[in-house]
Amino acid sequence: MRSIILSLLLLLAVTASAQVNYNQRDDKYRLLGLKRAKELFEVAKKDYDRAKDLFSKKYMSEADFEKIKGTYSDAEVNYQQSLLAVLFEQQFVSVEKAVKYQAKDGKKHVRLRVANTSGGSEEYMKLVNLDDPLFRSLQPDIVNNVYISLTNNDNSIISQPYEAKINILKFGQPRDIDFTLLQDLDAVMVNIIYGNGSTRSMKIFLQKDASQNTVAVQSQQFSQEVELGNTAMYDMNLELYSGTENTFSLEVVDLPQQINRYFRDPVSSARLSQFKFTENVNTRKAALDISLPDRPSGEIAMDKPITFYVLVIPNEKYDETRNLLNKNLTEDEIKKMNVGYVKLELVPKGKGRLLVRANQLYYSIKPDGKVEAVIELVNEGTRRLDNIEVNLDVPFNWQKKIEPAIVTSLGISEEKQVKYTVTPPPDVSVGRYEVRIRTSALTDNEPINGEDKIVTAEILPEANIFGTIIIVLLILGVITGIVIFGIKLSRK
Repeated sequence: MRSIILSLLLLLAVTASAQVNYNQRDDKYRLLGLKRAKELFEVAKKDYDRAKDLFSKKYMSEADFEKIKGTYSDAEVNYQQSLLAVLFEQQFVSVEKAVKYQAKDGKKHVRLRVANTSGGSEEYMKLVNLDDPLFRSLQPDIVNNVYISLTNNDNSIISQPYEAKINILKFGQPRDIDFTLLQDLDAVMVNIIYGNGSTRSMKIFLQKDASQNTVAVQSQQFSQEVELGNTAMYDMNLELYSGTENTFSLEVVDLPQQINRYFRDPVSSARLSQFKFTENVNTRKAALDISLPDRPSGEIAMDKPITFYVLVIPNEKYDETRNLLNKNLTEDEIKKMNVGYVKLELVPKGKGRLLVRANQLYYSIKPDGKVEAVIELVNEGTRRLDNIEVNLDVPFNWQKKIEPAIVTSLGISEEKQVKYTVTPPPDVSVGRYEVRIRTSALTDNEPINGEDKIVTAEILPEANIFGTIIIVLLILGVITGIVIFGIKLSRK
C-alpha cells in the first residue's frame, strides 16, 4: 500500500513538473497564461501538502519529498511571474489636471495631478483572489518609480525640475507635482515613464487657475530710454487667470501728468481703455504709447528713472479702486488691490542739437581787405552741448582767426557768438572764393555736427585813379564846350 501511494505522488509530481514548463503562447495571451499557471500552482500545492504529511509520517523518502517540493516551488515561481506579467500589463498612469498659474514672484508654474488608474478586466478580477496573500504581496494597486517631465514641440525639457519622480503611486491616491516653466507655453508635452519601463507621452492644453481672477501682465521692453519730444512703446502680453470675469480696464498710475499716454491694439492700432477675452482665448496683446514733452521739468528730470505701473482691473472692481488711481501708489498697495499689474520704467534722455546762424554769407573786399563776421551758435536740443568747436576751411594761403575756437558748453536754448576773420594773401587774384564753416560738439559724450555754412568772398579789382581823373576832366570839357556853343548860338 505504501509503495502504491508513493508511486502515485511521484507520478503527479512528474506530471505537474512537465506542465510547469514554459509555454511560449503565454507571452501573447497573458491572462490565459496566468489561468494555466494558477491551476498548476494549486495542483502542485496540494501535492506538496500531501507529500509533507507523508514525509512527516516517514512514508516518503527525503529524496522523493525534495522532488515534489521542487515541483511546487517551480509552479509557485511560474504563477508569480504570470501574475506580475498581467499586473504590469494592466498598470496605467493618467494625468487628471494640468493647471497653469503665476506665482507671487511672477514666474509661471504648472500644477500637475497624476493618478494610478490601473484596473484589470472583469475576467482577471474573477481569476485572481484579491485576498490571496501572494496577490497582496505583489501590491497590484501600486505603481512604482513614476518619472514625469514637461517638454515643448522640439522635445526640449522646459520645466524645473527637469524630471520629477514619484516613488510610489497608489490607486485612489493621486499626487500633485509643481513645475516651474522655463518657457511660457499654453500647451506642453507630458512624458511619463513608470513601472517596468512603460511610457506615455501626451500633448496637454494647460488650464488656467480660475481662483486667481486676475490677468498676468508681462512686457519685454519694461525699461526704456527715450529722448524728450519722442514716444516710447511698451508691448504687453496679457494672460487671463479667471473663471468668471473676462472684461478688464487698463490704467496707468505713478506717471507724471505732463507725459501723454494711451493704450492701443498693436494690430489694428485702435485705442483701448477696456478689452475682453473671447471664448477659448486666454491671451491677448496690447501696447502702451508714452510721449515725452520737449523740455524737462521738475517731475521729468534728465537721466532720472520714472517708475510707474500698468494695472489691469476687472470691471467688477473698477468702482472700488477708482479713487486710488489718482494717487501715487507703492507696489505693496497695488498688490493689496489683487489686480494684474506690471512694473515699468522710463528714463528721459536728451540730445543737443547745434544750430549755426550767420546774418551774411557774401562779402566783397579789395585784395588788401579781409572778411570779419560773427556767427551765432544755438542749442536747439534737449541736452547741454559740450566742447563746441568751430573750424574754417579756407582757400590755400589764406589766413584765419576764430575767437573763441572752442565753446566749453552751451545749455538748452542758450546762444553764444563766435567771431572769425579770414584774410587773403597779398598776391590774391580777382575772383570769388569760398570759405566753409564747420562746427562739431558733444552731447552726452556722443559727437554731433552742426550744419555747414558756406561764405563767399569776392575779391574786387583795384581802381585806376589817374585814368578816372582824366576821364572826368574830359567829360567836364565836353560839357563845358557844349554849353559855350549853345550860348553862342542863342545870341545869334
